[in-house]
Amino acid sequence: MADLSDATILSTVKTRPARASVDGIIETSIPFRLDSLRWSGFHTRVVLALGITWILDGLEVTLAGALSGALKESPTLNFTNLDVGFSNSAYLAGAVLGALGFGWLTDRIGRKKLFFITLALYLAATAATALSWSVASYALFRFLTGAGIGGEYTAINSTIQELVPARYRGWTDLVINGSFWIGAAMGAVSAIVLLDPALFGPDLGWRLAYLTGACLGLVVFVMRMWIPESPRWLMIHGHPDRAHAIVDDIERSAIGRVQEQRQHDWPKIRLRMRNHTPLREVARTLFFLYRRRSLVGLTLMIAQAFFYNAIFFTFALVLTDFYGIASNQIGWYILPFAAGNFLGPVLLGRWFDTLGRRTMITFTYGASGLLLALSGYLFAIGVLSAQTQTIAWMVIFFFASPAASAAYLTVSETFPLEVRALAIAVFYAVGTGIGGVAGPALFGALIDTGSRNSVFAGYLLGSGLMVAAAVIAWRYCIAAERRALESVARPLAFVE
Repeated sequence: MADLSDATILSTVKTRPARASVDGIIETSIPFRLDSLRWSGFHTRVVLALGITWILDGLEVTLAGALSGALKESPTLNFTNLDVGFSNSAYLAGAVLGALGFGWLTDRIGRKKLFFITLALYLAATAATALSWSVASYALFRFLTGAGIGGEYTAINSTIQELVPARYRGWTDLVINGSFWIGAAMGAVSAIVLLDPALFGPDLGWRLAYLTGACLGLVVFVMRMWIPESPRWLMIHGHPDRAHAIVDDIERSAIGRVQEQRQHDWPKIRLRMRNHTPLREVARTLFFLYRRRSLVGLTLMIAQAFFYNAIFFTFALVLTDFYGIASNQIGWYILPFAAGNFLGPVLLGRWFDTLGRRTMITFTYGASGLLLALSGYLFAIGVLSAQTQTIAWMVIFFFASPAASAAYLTVSETFPLEVRALAIAVFYAVGTGIGGVAGPALFGALIDTGSRNSVFAGYLLGSGLMVAAAVIAWRYCIAAERRALESVARPLAFVE
């Protein structure tokens, strides 16, 4: 069941592109019509509309990291390093629960509806963070912000897989997720200005930073209008005519006309329509039918979540506590770090579609883990300056950024459509719960010891997780590159 060829699941009946029978079975070529398209303005608009959200997320998370020094200096909040770590963990805990709840809804009511629900929660909670009056209120609003972002992860990654042609799927997914770091660079620059004591007081600059991010996010509501509901989701959930109409519109936008079945001889797939997928079937699919894929997805998620969240959320603390960098200067150090994170997916992403998933996932996970261990040792013996430490992080995350994005790519393309969003949610939740929530709090405590060796021990843990994930990926990763989603993971609704 784990690896089926196209020929075993496709039929070649030459009828209408989508036809429903009285028993709820449809024959459709919709997936193959979508995959046959070349890159077009439609796909560019999808990338922009989805990437903007990740840019805002990058702005949000970077501000949280860059503002940690300002929160410690705030006369109202007066954070400790432990408070900073706790608040960041609250954000991630919210993301875990939001992913699970909204992931379930995404598979049940569709991708597009969830876009607006999760975005509204995210923006409202971000604005509320600016009004925080205590550590507890700040942590609560960060929790709610995370819940909105967790829901975004599931809906957006599902949509990427289901709208983008197979030959571009890997690169597109990595670049959209990597656009987070454009927002990170914007957040770094904003922090430089808003934390300047000559311009704003110690309790005003960080509040304005959050408000600015929330206001900028309003433009996303308009851009989301460009994205249709997933035709793949619609055809399984009882709306084949609507799915067919959307694909017609996509083809008109992409190539100026509707493609005819008789001219292309596309294969077809037969599906029994359903209105939802029971949770029992979801569990059976994830942990019985595709248990090996679940092992790979879970391992990749845990490793990258600990690696990323532990280091990035405490980025500013290392610079301030060990290198004496002023909190209002942290933004200058985040800029090259963000550049490495964005360039990694852009420059390496094409190879995920050519050299393949297995090779590139193994390489990026292994390289980033080994480089972290090396830089951690140099940090422990005290030979790095703030500048060389930043360069080291820039190189490490050039490889770690596509690795982390590949975890979402792997989970979202190797499970059936009916459980795709919830699969992303489950593995994101477990991975972030184990690796992400614990990471910032652990590193905050390690940094509070003032011991370089203690921090190095944390780096070694993150390095070991990445190398272990690389080994498992090499052994079990699925070759999903340039293949139709329906051949990578047969829909549960498939009818022989």
